[in-house]
Amino acid sequence: MIIGTAGHIDHGKTSLIRRLTGVDTDRLKEEKARGISIALGFAYWPQADGSVVGFIDVPGHEKFVHTMLAGAAGIDLLLLVVAADDGVMPQTREHVAIARLLGINEAIVAITKADLVDAERIAAVEAEIAALLAAGPFAEAPMLPVSTLTGDGLTELAALLASQARESHARQSDGAFRLAVDRCFTLQGAGTVVTGTVLSGSVAVGDSVTVSPGGLSARVRSIHAQNRPAERGFAGERCALNLAGPGIAKDAIRHGQMVLAPALHAPTIRIDAEVALLPGEKALTMWQPVRLHHAAAEIGARVVLLGNEIAPGTDGLIQLVLDEPLAAAALDRFVLRDASASRTIGGGRFLDLRAPERRRRSSERLAQLAAHREPDAAEALQALLSASPYHADLEGFVRDRVLGPGAAENLTNRLCLIRIGPLALLPAHWQALALAATERLDAFHAEHPDLPGIGLARLRFAIAPRWPAPLFRQALDRFEDEGVLVPAGSWLRRPGHEARLLPEDEALWAKVSPLIADSERFRPPRVRDIGHLLGRPEEEIRRLLRLTGRRGDVHEVALDHFFLRGTLSEMVGIIDDLAALHPDGFNAAQFRDRLDNGRKVAIQILEFFDRHGVTIRRGDLRRINRRRLDLFGPPPGLSDGGEASPVGRPDFKSGRGRQTVSGGFDSHSLPPIP
Repeated sequence: MIIGTAGHIDHGKTSLIRRLTGVDTDRLKEEKARGISIALGFAYWPQADGSVVGFIDVPGHEKFVHTMLAGAAGIDLLLLVVAADDGVMPQTREHVAIARLLGINEAIVAITKADLVDAERIAAVEAEIAALLAAGPFAEAPMLPVSTLTGDGLTELAALLASQARESHARQSDGAFRLAVDRCFTLQGAGTVVTGTVLSGSVAVGDSVTVSPGGLSARVRSIHAQNRPAERGFAGERCALNLAGPGIAKDAIRHGQMVLAPALHAPTIRIDAEVALLPGEKALTMWQPVRLHHAAAEIGARVVLLGNEIAPGTDGLIQLVLDEPLAAAALDRFVLRDASASRTIGGGRFLDLRAPERRRRSSERLAQLAAHREPDAAEALQALLSASPYHADLEGFVRDRVLGPGAAENLTNRLCLIRIGPLALLPAHWQALALAATERLDAFHAEHPDLPGIGLARLRFAIAPRWPAPLFRQALDRFEDEGVLVPAGSWLRRPGHEARLLPEDEALWAKVSPLIADSERFRPPRVRDIGHLLGRPEEEIRRLLRLTGRRGDVHEVALDHFFLRGTLSEMVGIIDDLAALHPDGFNAAQFRDRLDNGRKVAIQILEFFDRHGVTIRRGDLRRINRRRLDLFGPPPGLSDGGEASPVGRPDFKSGRGRQTVSGGFDSHSLPPIP
């Protein structure tokens, strides 16, 4: 258990700890000379059961409230110290307000210097303290008059503190490890040592850790927990870690940084939070500069209101835009002070560490923040997945909530989640997404029966909410496994769908296809020549060939010059043979001779292959890209190849006469291989 003092300057906090523990927490020469605490002081109080209670002695001077905040973040019990002769003073009120903002729920009040006043004065001070603590978690806090000079009341106070320590609930140590650094120094013979309170999880000798937000990697060489050598430090304990690693030095680790499990290292500069504004303060304004205190860190920030104006004594949602990166966790408590750091204005808790820069006040975003408010991780995740866009980064959620190893799998099993890459969905929303894809594909097939399917990008844009393209591709893989759709190269179609031409187009294709096959396959007639041979308009032949091109039957190698897909596959085999005969590269003349074709047409074919990555040109020579050998289907007699062929792509065009194709790509673009 960690007990932290609070109270006005010169009310006897340090003297009280010295009488209870025998430790003088004023260790600095200047502190002893001035008689006041300047830095955080630490003392340890062994108990009869073998446990150790830690004390954090904080400064009471208004100039050192930032130091008080660095120590208050890790305490479990507030020891409020009020001098009987002075009563409640300004820093008494501010320290109590800070303790409330930080979520501290237990307190004991020590009324010091009781030997200097009479019983009537003590009763008056007790009434004053009761009025201060009436609204909040400290309303039932016990009050004990004590004197560090005569020793009166110290035995009763010690017994009460020991009883609270025995009854206190230990912090959960099953989460991921975090320690807030409040001191860093070099110890001769040991090296760099950092001290702080373990906020969550546990750490053992030999563990790998990261200093965040700097990102330095280190190894824990030894541990002192509650001022004793230990093999492991747990949440709620004061620990000193002896760190070793490249770049680890006293000057490399700053006060306010975090030592944490490497998986937690993901600093942020934009945080959505809920904040409570103290009574008597001015209302928060847009882009108001503030000083943010979190754990032992203090950094500048700007406030962005996410709703209506937050009036004094009320709470609301804000976004904090930080001046520098911060290592934090969701639901961590924080305190805000004004830009001059002269007074505390409010505080609250972080909700989402990955706050968006745009649409941050939309109804969808506010629904997400309502989900982030839930303290239970499973309930929060279920609420988050029930709000648009109905998916979330599960690993990021587990990391930002500092959940322990195996938490992602536990949440997946508990909520029966569907996992798509890093994203998670509830089963109902996955089924809704599959249904939307099915309905859109069915509608597209009914509208375009002659097309093999719809383009991936077009289908993604047609389904709400819109997914990021890489993750949508992973979702399509699962859709394919579930039989929702079938990929056909760059197209997506429903199982059983086949592209169909109109009867008159099929009849015309039966006449055209023999003209570009067999002996004429390497030098097929152009559109104009086919029209003359069949006595049909040139535009009709061009339309038909582009329709069959959408099905993947033909490809337009040059303007109005169409080759059968099988012919292109055969020519890839010829290129592969030439590449084997000429390791340094083959030229256009050698390819022309193998085709028994004209030089102009041979060059147009090679340039077509250049555009689609089958060949790589260097000067007058070309080499083959073996990863693209099966781009037009497996070449005859070729047993090896590269990536899966995008069968039926409609986009292999000459580079001129570009047209928009209703499947989702224009006639010149080359979509990425799924």
